[in-house]
Amino acid sequence: MKRSVLSATLGLGLAAALVTLPTTAVAAPAAPAVQTHTARAHSGSTHAGPQEEAADNQAFFRAVMASARARQAAEPWLQTVTVTYDTTNAPSFTGDIANAAQIWNSSVHNVQLQETSGTGDFSYTEGDGSGSYASTDGHGHGYIFIDHQQAQEYYSLRIVAHETGHVLGLPDDYSGPCSELMSGHGPGPSCTNAHPDANESAQVDALWVNGVAEVN
Repeated sequence: MKRSVLSATLGLGLAAALVTLPTTAVAAPAAPAVQTHTARAHSGSTHAGPQEEAADNQAFFRAVMASARARQAAEPWLQTVTVTYDTTNAPSFTGDIANAAQIWNSSVHNVQLQETSGTGDFSYTEGDGSGSYASTDGHGHGYIFIDHQQAQEYYSLRIVAHETGHVLGLPDDYSGPCSELMSGHGPGPSCTNAHPDANESAQVDALWVNGVAEVN
């Protein structure tokens, strides 16, 4: 939610060949060279302008595609990917995290979220800071920070589901309506929608087709 910042811009090979065998697999460890997207939410602060935000989102989406295609080159048989997450460092939000995972699992088909008792593909943490954010490659790896103060001002389940959307590859769209999950803080604290709309669900499914982003 709110300001988007990009860092560590690194390249990945894009060569891949599609094979469609019906296999389910757990997400592999992150490739050593990925672009990290940190999507932050600062209540009451100034967020990036439209041009900066659009550039950030485009760069993030390109990085997601590069990471996904590199993964598919290594495991071209994947169809449904299971991404595991760890809630050890976010005990106050385990209920919201479980509900957010259930929301996403019922909204998409090509990727499923599953809690693990060990080290997950990504993790949640909580604390006092300048806003909730996701630091992620957009393809199932990274971590999500949930800010205590913001979770009191905004609907906490929407915050968790929104940040999880970044881990699944979606960028922010603050100008969107409340019905759009990735509009984040845009509609204001009164917005309590924690579900992705049909377009957002389709985008995630497209990103995870055979474990690879397929975006024109």
